Amino acid sequence: MEVFTHWRTWDAARAGLAGSGIDLDRLERAAVAAQRWHGGQLRPTGVPYVEHLLEALEALVRGAGVTDPAILDAVLLHDVVEDTGATVADIEAAFGDEVAELVDWVTEPPAAGPRRQARRAARSAYLRRLRDAPREAILVKLSDRVSNVQRLDQMPPDFQRRYYAETVTYILPLAEGEPWFAAWFASWRERFAHLR
Repeated sequence: MEVFTHWRTWDAARAGLAGSGIDLDRLERAAVAAQRWHGGQLRPTGVPYVEHLLEALEALVRGAGVTDPAILDAVLLHDVVEDTGATVADIEAAFGDEVAELVDWVTEPPAAGPRRQARRAARSAYLRRLRDAPREAILVKLSDRVSNVQRLDQMPPDFQRRYYAETVTYILPLAEGEPWFAAWFASWRERFAHLR
């Protein structure tokens, strides 16, 4: 199972993308905006939030071979509405309606209440809704999940089991239409089969 952790900074990502034909100046605008919006946020593993965004970008480009500029922008911005004060309107104003729509598709809406059951129901509804998402939004979600699960063993055991089950139930079906992602998630599933 290939792990995507080489691009820990935008400079490393930019160097890795050199010669790819991707508009790096455009992509850098999204990287800078994501860094600004996420600021000093950390992931549950304690790493800077931007590393997650760059891992997702790396999986999308180096793994799946995606070069579409709107999809690449969206993968760098996919969590800003969910995890910062940014809005879909902010993204639309800065990056256009196509990028904003992709980010909107992959943004989990807030739960209707503080209770765990309400949060889980809202999350399940969001994940089921992704079945109706356009292919471009599904690619963003798949690359996001690659980053989230590639080192699942670094998370607490109860989270590992729950997230494994959620990934198998909701994300693997989304990957079926994308050969590279389908193969990657099949390999991932074998690696974490003990969580069944």
